[in-house]
Amino acid sequence: MPAQSIHTEGFVLTRRPAADPFQSCILFSGELGSLHVLQRLPKKPASTRVQLDLFDEVAVDLDSSNQGRTWFVREARLIARATDIGRTYESLKAASAFTAMIARNPVAPESRAPVADLLRTAIAAFSTSTRPDVVAFKCLYLFARDEGHPVKQQWLPMLGAADLETAVLLLKRPLAQQTTDPEPVARLQRSLEEYLSGNTELQPT
Repeated sequence: MPAQSIHTEGFVLTRRPAADPFQSCILFSGELGSLHVLQRLPKKPASTRVQLDLFDEVAVDLDSSNQGRTWFVREARLIARATDIGRTYESLKAASAFTAMIARNPVAPESRAPVADLLRTAIAAFSTSTRPDVVAFKCLYLFARDEGHPVKQQWLPMLGAADLETAVLLLKRPLAQQTTDPEPVARLQRSLEEYLSGNTELQPT
């Protein structure tokens, strides 16, 4: 089979520790979904070549010799780098958990573009918000909804009155106006994860 070459844009969802001579990443493309990507490490530490990093939005030229099971980076151009996510451990942990969740769940072709838009919004929010727990909850809900799961019709009505009111406020209010205590946010996150694990094919954790 002849080698394949593609050009696409996407987000780095996961990155394994570099192992000479390659580093391994999962890249999510709004056109193609999740791609297993290998990038050769530079021989010189001061190389000007773009090295893929977690949460990067990039444009890449990729080659594959095994029918797309693995792609090798021929060229990479950085579109945006979310360096502020690492400002707190909580933001880094929540953002990493969300992107890893996207990486392990196949996304239907018709949902890829909306998921790419969600990733762009989520990475920006994790970079700037002081409430990564609220960002994570909202993003999981939106991802499940956009994948066609009836979280509004089934999961929300399962909640008690107080939790339902809190969930609606979390989902509707802008991040800058969120004042809910962390404990009910964590409880709702666990409830949503348990619902998705038990009633859908999604693997939220």
